[in-house]
This record gives sequence, C-alpha cells and structure tokens, in this order.
Amino acid sequence: MKTNSLKTLRRLNVAPGQHGLKGHRKPSQYAIQLKEKQKLKALYGILEKQLLRLYKEASVSEMATGAQMLTFLEMRLDNVIYRLGWAKTRATARQLVNHGHFLLNGKKATIPSLRVKVGDVITVKGQSGKVAILAELIKEPAVAAPEWLEVKGGAAKVAKLPEREQIKEKIEEQLIVEFYSR
Repeated sequence: MKTNSLKTLRRLNVAPGQHGLKGHRKPSQYAIQLKEKQKLKALYGILEKQLLRLYKEASVSEMATGAQMLTFLEMRLDNVIYRLGWAKTRATARQLVNHGHFLLNGKKATIPSLRVKVGDVITVKGQSGKVAILAELIKEPAVAAPEWLEVKGGAAKVAKLPEREQIKEKIEEQLIVEFYSR
C-alpha cells in the first residue's frame, strides 16, 4: 500500500488519538508566563530559588524590574565567560569556573553565580591557559564578545553594564515579572 505526500501531510497535522485536536485549548495566561519563566531558568541554568531572589532584588531597584533582572543574569561570572567566547555553552563555562580556571581581579573565583561589577578584570589562571579546549577558545573565541566587555588575549574587563538591547536572547521579561508579581 502506497501513500502519497498529501495523505501523509494531512495525517501528521492531526494530533494522535481517536478525536485528534478536539480537546486542544489555547494556553492560559498563567501557562504562557510559566513557560517563559521556565525558558529563562533553562537558558541561564539557574534554580527557582536563585531566580526568585534575583526578581526580589530587581524589583527594589529604580530600573525596570525585567531589564534589571536580565542585567543581573548577564553579570554572573559563568555567563560572562560564555559571552567572552571562552566556553561554548553556559554549562561548560559553569564547570570551568567551578574548577578554578579563572581569576577575578587577581583572586581565584570558583563560584559561577558570582556577580561581576563594572571595572572587574577576568583572567585565565596561569596553568589553565594550557588546557587544550580553553587555550583554543582563548586564541579564537567561539563568538565575538559583546560591546560591554573588552577582551585582550586571556584577559577581559567589564567596561559597562549590559543594556536590554544588547541581550540577544528572545526573552519576554515582562511575562516573568507578571508571573512573580501575582
């Protein structure tokens, strides 16, 4: 028995089960907000408790809560390493920080959630520059560093705070703010 592409396409556009799409409903506003929050947590690799703490801290600042929360997430040490192109993923950056491959202002930094400030200098620790993967990425970073970071070889400086427009991820932070402000 042969099938043609039209039959196959029609079959694939219907949900499985006897009644197909009959029980499908539009997601509620709560579901949309929850999904956006879960996307943010997965993207930055953080836990609920950490995100809630960041939201509370951002809500007291004079900046827009959503933009401030994203700025806090961008300024985490593991994310800065990822943004510099010294790690291909945020999870890799987190592991490299945990293993003590970087110095923050000349001191060993092993806490991925550590928030860097404007003027902080991040350098690759002496022997760590010889680790094959890290050495390769420092010579030729996976991505170009954003405007708010200045890179020179194995050292980088936080020049200024990242602005919302400089954060490339498609995150609707207003939905997350609405979720937490219920």
